[in-house]
Amino acid sequence: MNMNIKNTPIPVKRALKKLGQDLCNARKRRRIPMQLAAERASITRATLSKIERGEEGVSLGAYARVLFVLGMVGRLAELVDSASDQLGLELEEENLPKRIRISKKDSSGT
Repeated sequence: MNMNIKNTPIPVKRALKKLGQDLCNARKRRRIPMQLAAERASITRATLSKIERGEEGVSLGAYARVLFVLGMVGRLAELVDSASDQLGLELEEENLPKRIRISKKDSSGT
């Protein structure tokens, strides 16, 4: 599914821009030059620049490799962890049965 960039919701654009800026700041805090970070992530310097600007056309894999270079790839694995999906957990809880009945077949032990 190729979403037209014009149709990208503003909150998504803002989140990507923040992610890019955060990655840029993390790289700078680690004193890793752009060219070296790009080489380590097996991407071009231009792609790293797009990532740090929060451009949405860059693959998730490229973002993941940059996170790896920065020593932060573990955080990607936790991004949508079901244990921290509060809305999902609440919706799941709403669908729990009100009571559980044991069928006669189960209770007779046969």
